Amino acid sequence: MSTIVAPSLLSANFLNLEKDIEMLNRSEADWIHLDIMDGVFVPNISFGFAVTDLLKKVTNKPLDTHLMIVKPEKFIDEVAATGSTFMNVHYEATTHLHRVVQQIKNSGMKPAVTLNPHTPVSVLEDIITELDMVLLMSVNPGFGGQKFIPNTIKKVTQLKNLIIKYNSNALIEVDGGVNLETGRMLVDAGADVLVAGSFVFSSENPEETIKELKEL
Repeated sequence: MSTIVAPSLLSANFLNLEKDIEMLNRSEADWIHLDIMDGVFVPNISFGFAVTDLLKKVTNKPLDTHLMIVKPEKFIDEVAATGSTFMNVHYEATTHLHRVVQQIKNSGMKPAVTLNPHTPVSVLEDIITELDMVLLMSVNPGFGGQKFIPNTIKKVTQLKNLIIKYNSNALIEVDGGVNLETGRMLVDAGADVLVAGSFVFSSENPEETIKELKEL
């Protein structure tokens, strides 16, 4: 099974977004990763639903929506309306995580939980069997192009062991500082999905870069 690659639209050229979407449609990318930020949970603001609502009209790639916002449960219906396959919420951003996971499921999407670099994977022990995916942030969320945090490799291994222990079907996704070198280490540790932003969109040949990531 090849590695699942989900290019992050955060690093696309928003002055020519249609061209980048067409490139992703042609490419071997499996999903499109959408980072929605509120300027509160993370110190940055990205795009909103006005942009994401349009994507389902121009791509058949599954959408992986990552909400870097406080109280993400307030926007479950809006994310579902985009046609997103996955809805990622931060463990650190919601008080009643189990309830939110059930609400995501009831909306027809697959629930995913994101952990910041400082959050141990052990916090998911009581909910791992309810999740379709866990996203490990390998940078502090909020900005693209940051340096990879090496401790993420250990966290991937720990998460893989947790998934096996509880017979969970959750995928392991990693976002931040992903390139061919770090991607290789992450896949070897047990990662299933690589999110890559600047590494893909800053490449001279993004389609080839996506292909290389898939072959890790």
